[in-house]
Amino acid sequence: MVQDKLDKMKCPRCAKGPLIIVQETSETCCSKCGIVIDEKPEESGTYPRSVDDAQTGVPTSLAMHDQGLSTKIGQEDRDPSGKPLSSDMRYTMKRLRVWDSRSKNNPVDRNFMSAFAELSRIEDRLSLSKATVEKAAWIYRKAIEAKLVRGRSINAVLSASVYVACRMTGTTRNLKDIESVANIKRKDIARCYRMILKNLDLQIQVVDPIQCIARIASQMKIKESTKRYAVRILEEARKHDQVAGKDPMGLAAAALYLSCVNHGEDITQRVVAEAASVTEVTIRNRYKGLKDLKLKKVITA
Repeated sequence: MVQDKLDKMKCPRCAKGPLIIVQETSETCCSKCGIVIDEKPEESGTYPRSVDDAQTGVPTSLAMHDQGLSTKIGQEDRDPSGKPLSSDMRYTMKRLRVWDSRSKNNPVDRNFMSAFAELSRIEDRLSLSKATVEKAAWIYRKAIEAKLVRGRSINAVLSASVYVACRMTGTTRNLKDIESVANIKRKDIARCYRMILKNLDLQIQVVDPIQCIARIASQMKIKESTKRYAVRILEEARKHDQVAGKDPMGLAAAALYLSCVNHGEDITQRVVAEAASVTEVTIRNRYKGLKDLKLKKVITA
């Protein structure tokens, strides 16, 4: 249905090619010149609606203690036809409400309420995406099932779950960022992180230092050409196997500093170190490693 509408529309740039939707990226593009018209997919579905055209409830989410699926007995003592209930039935409904409330107040639900309230706060402070939050909630639920939280701090296990989710979704957040917003020591988060990886058998990819360049450069006033130059340096360093086993933020900071030196930008090591949250010694060590490589085509370009 959406594609039929696009077939009738023409490209605003070349006015020749019809518009298509790329399935891999959900982008609306011109089939002739390739210009991207819209990066967001058009919603073709409908929300569940009741008789009075009101939305029936919030979407389900793993980041909610009940996943948005629980129900609640209403307070109105009336039957479906609107007539008041008898005194015996009102007493029965009152008791049902009490037992309904008690049945939902179990230790697991209380654990989820506390953990996901903290998750919502971390989401706001770190500006995490919904996909990352859902992944963190899924990891924490798996940790509960594996009984990994027993005897440990809820916030520490949750913070470690958030860090694992950031690593799995490619979100550039390190332990120091999570430590600053979760009020948990880094060594405690790292300990829980190792425990989760060991017991849940999760596959975590190595952080790409190229993804860290944009984050560091956003805090410094440097040219776009300097950032692209740093990306080229890291790509050459990867070809020479100089990336594995090193801190991604330290490598990205050293590549940016080396790029600034070659482009004549007046940026000190201290400024780059503060932007990357690493030490100046780390930048100097990584800088020497990058400079000693045979990268004349990149450095002298």
